[in-house]
Amino acid sequence: MASPCVVLVDTPDEALGNEIGAIVRAETHRIEAKFSRYRPSVITDINAHAGEAVEVDAETADLLDYASLCHRLSEGRFDITSGVLRRAWRFDRSDAVPTEMQVGAALRYVGWHRVLWDRPHLKLAAGMEIDLGGIGKEYAVDRTIGLAIARAPCAVMVNLGGDLRVSGTKQDGSAWRVAIEDVDRAGSAAGMIDLASGALATSGDAHRHVLRDGTRYGHILDPRNGWPVTDAPRAVTVHAPTCTEAGLLAKLALLSGSGAEAFLRAEQVRAWCVR
Repeated sequence: MASPCVVLVDTPDEALGNEIGAIVRAETHRIEAKFSRYRPSVITDINAHAGEAVEVDAETADLLDYASLCHRLSEGRFDITSGVLRRAWRFDRSDAVPTEMQVGAALRYVGWHRVLWDRPHLKLAAGMEIDLGGIGKEYAVDRTIGLAIARAPCAVMVNLGGDLRVSGTKQDGSAWRVAIEDVDRAGSAAGMIDLASGALATSGDAHRHVLRDGTRYGHILDPRNGWPVTDAPRAVTVHAPTCTEAGLLAKLALLSGSGAEAFLRAEQVRAWCVR
């Protein structure tokens, strides 16, 4: 998952704790291997066959159905074909901002509306790619905590790179204490949250941005124009019943730019914005 991953099991049974940890680790590795865009996987196979119809398995189809729903609900602002914009944007904390021509060249290959998706068959236009990175980590959190709970009724927290979910309160009835990272001081806490149930997901530009002439360009891109969203919060953290839902709402809030707070109020979710 390209980030620190932790599972906490509140139990006096060390063997059971280790077993649950192994279950979470194995499922996380399985999901990463299956849907990675960095090494041979279902995703790289789909992308390698752009221009041809590809039949996918049920799990992949479920994620594509969800991605299609997200695209529709966000009016095109959430788009799993937008990963090709990395051809123009690097977000390596340098001052390298691409030209309009470079962004436009990549944008030719963006747009879920250009994809033929008729479950279980997917056909990308030549040159297009998909990337499930926008939902994969949150999906892994929900999958792994479900497997952990099925193994034993322990109090469990699964935290994959800051996106996390708890099974409920700890064994003594207390909530889990979760820190919100300071956007300017990596490893420092800007605040604490008591989490008794559900999930937290955060999206922001603390680690991936470009800074040029005093202007910060965050890594959350609007796939409709290929440029970072303007007036977006530095970070958004959302509490929701599942990590998948929390992650989507956090990303949609950032994509709403100056309207992030209004969007979250309309969704009636517990959330924190840092500007």
